Amino acid sequence: MKKIYFAGSIRAGRESADLYAEIIKRLNENYQVLTEHVGSKTLTSFGEQDHTDEFIYERDIAWLAESDVIVADVSYPSLGVGYELAFAEKLNKQIICIYREQEGKRLSAMIAGNKNFTLIKYTDATVVSEIKDFIK
Repeated sequence: MKKIYFAGSIRAGRESADLYAEIIKRLNENYQVLTEHVGSKTLTSFGEQDHTDEFIYERDIAWLAESDVIVADVSYPSLGVGYELAFAEKLNKQIICIYREQEGKRLSAMIAGNKNFTLIKYTDATVVSEIKDFIK
């Protein structure tokens, strides 16, 4: 079973936590999502309170290395998601970036211009069917 690393905004804001939870739930029907906590309603913009930053970094780097595919919501600027994407790219992982258009904002050129990323514009959790189409 393919392993997915789902990346989404945590400390940069939890506006999409419910949507992340639904996407993760649907991905888990066919794949193993290593980062289910990203969709947790108990997780706040302060991040995981039960772990040190060093623990989170080491764990997440290990999960990135273990994963087959990275699915990242890039709708909101997030230093953590950007770092994860760059790290995953160096590991030659398949990377799918999902995003919602927002009035008055544009997707970062570092994401939109990267030919190694598959970009999928979405409005709701039905995006999972499109994600599945791109997973190798």
